[in-house]
Amino acid sequence: MSTPEPSPGLPADLPHFVGVLGGGRMGAGIAHAFLVKGADVLVVERDDQSAEAARERVESAAAKSIERGMTDTNLDEMVSRLSVTVDYDDFADRQLVVEAVPEDWDLKVTSLRGIEERLAGDAYLASNTSSLSVNGLAGELKRPENFLGLHFFNPVPASTLIEVVLGERTSPQLAAAAKGWVEALGKTAVVVNDAPGFASSRLGVAIALEAMRMVEEGVASAEDIDNAMVLGYKHPTGPLRTTDIVGLDVRLGIAEYLHSTLGERFAPPQILKDKVARGELGRKTGKGFFDWPG
Repeated sequence: MSTPEPSPGLPADLPHFVGVLGGGRMGAGIAHAFLVKGADVLVVERDDQSAEAARERVESAAAKSIERGMTDTNLDEMVSRLSVTVDYDDFADRQLVVEAVPEDWDLKVTSLRGIEERLAGDAYLASNTSSLSVNGLAGELKRPENFLGLHFFNPVPASTLIEVVLGERTSPQLAAAAKGWVEALGKTAVVVNDAPGFASSRLGVAIALEAMRMVEEGVASAEDIDNAMVLGYKHPTGPLRTTDIVGLDVRLGIAEYLHSTLGERFAPPQILKDKVARGELGRKTGKGFFDWPG
């Protein structure tokens, strides 16, 4: 695969050649974040159909960023710096690769190992995990000093936060570089040491689970509970609507992990388990705690 030259306007702190494993909603958003700032971005997907869908997501986000005045870059120039393939070997020239596959331990480990064995020895690897142990994942790798968590938030283009999660063996050089990357992307870094749920997921899930229990107990409607947090605490979106956006299945997986590591206060409510069992996963299926028109 030929490697085009990065944009001459690329911020000094941003890697020139960035890879993303997984082109779903989060992976496409991560790819777009680097692309709009001038990086050459490679997205690797599992098959041709998924690769084509990933390309469409990133290109659509790029077009919207131009329409909204987020960048004055020409769309053709921006898209020329995007490659989408199904071959892990194409990661070989990347300076940074962000893994963005679903929150499944075995899948994460297999994916991260597959990336690492293709990277140069001085390249960096990050996981977009929202809850899994960075230390645990690092323990599965040959170069844990070159690994950390970069937890982007959904939707990536609108979010101004990235959680930088440091493992016990993350090098100080990588920790400092990661903060520079976040700033170069026009976002704010929150730096945390690895712990179950980090800071954002642990707090966000705790609030969301209590909101679900309140619906389950008939305390108030989902809409009124969300309005209480939006109007009373100035949250941009209520915990239940946020759960719908994130995906109830994703929230359930995180809650189950936190329950196993932090105890009963993170036990998922029955209402959440029932909705997931019925396929009511939130916005992506059209119904969760709210109805989402197609």
